[in-house]
Amino acid sequence: MKKNVSKIILFMALSFVLIISGCSNKTGNEAEKNKDGLTELTLFSADPHTQWDNMESSVSKVVKEKTGVTLNPEFDVNGGTQKIALMIASGEYPDLVAPKGEAGKLVDAGALIDLTDLIEEHAPNLKKIYGEYMNRLKWGNDDQSIYILPTSAVDTEYFKPSHGVGLQHAVVKELGYPEIDTLKDFESAIKEYKEKVPEVNGQSTIGLSLLADDWRIMISTTNPAFWSTGVSDDGEYYIDPETYEAIFHYKRPEEREYFRWLNHMNDEGLLDPESFVQKYDQYLAKLSSGRVLGIIDDDWEFDEAQRALREQGQQERMYGLYPATLEADMKHANFQSTGYLAGWGVGITTDCEDPVAAIKFLDYLASDEGQILQNWGIEGEHYTIEDGKRVISDEEMNKRNNNANYVKETGTGVLKGFAPAYGDGVVDSNGQTYTIASPQQIKDAYTDVEKEVLSNYGVEMWKELYPQEDEFPVKPWGVSFNIQVPGDSELVLIEQKVLDIVKKRIPEAILAKPSDFDKLYDNFLKEIDEAGAKEAEKMRTDLIKERVELWNN
Repeated sequence: MKKNVSKIILFMALSFVLIISGCSNKTGNEAEKNKDGLTELTLFSADPHTQWDNMESSVSKVVKEKTGVTLNPEFDVNGGTQKIALMIASGEYPDLVAPKGEAGKLVDAGALIDLTDLIEEHAPNLKKIYGEYMNRLKWGNDDQSIYILPTSAVDTEYFKPSHGVGLQHAVVKELGYPEIDTLKDFESAIKEYKEKVPEVNGQSTIGLSLLADDWRIMISTTNPAFWSTGVSDDGEYYIDPETYEAIFHYKRPEEREYFRWLNHMNDEGLLDPESFVQKYDQYLAKLSSGRVLGIIDDDWEFDEAQRALREQGQQERMYGLYPATLEADMKHANFQSTGYLAGWGVGITTDCEDPVAAIKFLDYLASDEGQILQNWGIEGEHYTIEDGKRVISDEEMNKRNNNANYVKETGTGVLKGFAPAYGDGVVDSNGQTYTIASPQQIKDAYTDVEKEVLSNYGVEMWKELYPQEDEFPVKPWGVSFNIQVPGDSELVLIEQKVLDIVKKRIPEAILAKPSDFDKLYDNFLKEIDEAGAKEAEKMRTDLIKERVELWNN
């Protein structure tokens, strides 16, 4: 009896929190036509959306006109875990949900509908865009249902690097364009320039700044340990390409040496002492000031600072990305192919009163018309047709490249994260790429300083500095981190425990005296094993092997 009372109390508490937190503005059972006669679909996204246009931009108005649907979304800033748990506790869901890695919990709760028949009957464009990858949409070997429509781009050809060490153009120009092949090269360039230029814009020059604000510690502090040692991204794991055995990547001896190098950078006074305490906005402000010479980060995380520097006329203080590795014989695997990444995406819940309208809405976004609208905008407003081809004027392209709110103001790309999309390099029936990301367009968007730097390195694009895609095998499991975990598994809980330890112990090891580094690192590895790392590794290995089997069927 006490157990049942406890469950009732917990449910009431979660329900109350759900109500006051506004998990969704309207449940599926309340779905109805709005005042404009449109079907309003509620949506929950586990990701934030800084460019949301409230469906009021010119592009979104066209979408509403074409589909008869408008979205009423909620965007989470904390990854969605808590909100999705509250949904499950209450049994009430929005019409659409983009849960990232939490879909397993929703499936176990019976919250997502099988989309197989809906796709077959109402979604020819979804079938077309997924094409040969339809098999990857199946939930698992034992459950062949389709609960999630993956939203990763299909058949993307990557034209620019996302990962590497970032070095200001001013640094390489001053030093005569030295080769930046290893971390030692990167360190030497920072040190030499910092000694020559102790102040920038009236402030003390900072050598290398990292970011460790909550989950962002993985992007700027810990993920570079595998990028810089010749391995591509599998989240918190390294996956043996032959056996598919998973281990937490921190256990690799090469990565210990990467963190030892950061410890050395700190000991040399080249590491920003605020690296592990600064918040994201402080980090961006610091980069935007122009005084941080080097960073190790993903391009999307410091893109706002790049735009700010560009807008301020500080083009020489912007960053180039270089494939520096710990040792010269290691290959930076930025361009290793994962194949098509099914796993994360959008699902339709059991509370959706009109799943046909929902699937047709998503199908429109996947259509050629929807893809061109989301990428290029509206003919006559954002581009023109010349000799049968779409053409963007120099004035409009300048807005695209330099207006930080271009997406929100025009609506181009606002909805791309909620439906599958063709990737960069894929061409339509007209012979043009769906996206605005051809090599020439990328080169045209470079600043004059970038072009000068690249020319002095004997290339035209940043990608050319990196090992190319054909130098690596395709990963048959895609990536580990987007494999959906069963809702009743202990894996997520153990992984969170390990990550909590990582957030504390890795900065400690980096900031320690060099003589204490190995002792601290050994204790760190012991601590994560005590938290269940070995058990998690076995569970993750099983998931990897199951995915390979599913995708090979």
